[in-house]
Amino acid sequence: MHDFHYHRASSLADALKALAAAKDGRLLAGGMTLLPTVKQRLASPSDLVDLAGLTELRGIRAENGGLGVGAMTTHAEVAHSPDVRKTIPVLAALAESIGDPQVRNRGTIGGSIANNDPAADYPAAVLGLDATVVTNKRKIKADDFFKGLFETALGEDEIVTAVHFPRPEKAAYVKFPSPASRYALVGVLVAKTAGGVRVAVTGAGACVFRVKEMEEALAKSFTADAVKGIKIPSKGLNSDLHGGADYRAHLISVLAGRAVTACG
Repeated sequence: MHDFHYHRASSLADALKALAAAKDGRLLAGGMTLLPTVKQRLASPSDLVDLAGLTELRGIRAENGGLGVGAMTTHAEVAHSPDVRKTIPVLAALAESIGDPQVRNRGTIGGSIANNDPAADYPAAVLGLDATVVTNKRKIKADDFFKGLFETALGEDEIVTAVHFPRPEKAAYVKFPSPASRYALVGVLVAKTAGGVRVAVTGAGACVFRVKEMEEALAKSFTADAVKGIKIPSKGLNSDLHGGADYRAHLISVLAGRAVTACG
């Protein structure tokens, strides 16, 4: 591990100040991805700015008929929250499926979506539920937030402070997890929202994405049969030792049908 300067931020303003002063600063939320990356010398930031002490970025609250989730809220807190289970149960179920107890008690929603790992679960929730990402500067719609492999719309001096999730009419998330990491080999979230049907896929490509053909089919008939015959092109999908692109394409169709059925 390379030497670096460690800052434990006492406020959002303090974190931004430390980040601006650093030569190559990185924000530390749960550290589930960043710390192993630094240990393996795949990254060598000059400064780490720890957000763990920012209680202003934690918590879950009712907000405009949906829920506002602070960026430093852990997966375990989302999974066990009575408010989440009552208002958006699919979000609690998705959070409960992430990693293991150690990961769920350290990892945060803000860290997960800012990192935008192609196999992470939370991006599917944000995109599938048509959430809005709130930063210290602006509000970003889910469709504009995720840009590509480990890439988001966040600027260098921008920090995720919260995520607003509108309440869906119905929604379900089904994933085929890697047996080793419980990351999604493929995960599909299907939601019937006020703005229409949304189908978000994680794990299959370089970045979470929507399947418009499935959304259009489900808008006409919200049944598993509506997506059963839709073939997903394998071109551009991930292919690795866990599964090829063709396999992942097939899984998308299978899991989408299961998610629709799980919606009830």
